[in-house]
Amino acid sequence: MLQYKVVELGDVTDETIEEALNGLTAQGWKFDTLQFAMRDSSRRPAMAFVIFTKEVD
Repeated sequence: MLQYKVVELGDVTDETIEEALNGLTAQGWKFDTLQFAMRDSSRRPAMAFVIFTKEVD
């Protein structure tokens, strides 16, 4: 069975993305997708969602 984990990042920087990726992959999770939520008035993302998967029995 495939299990999913979603990490919401309210502060979207290279450091917070790296922290999420490195922290959860070290725990055995596999990176799946990175989605950005944009604001209309800015070119920077307002939030990011990092999605991981893991096979469980």
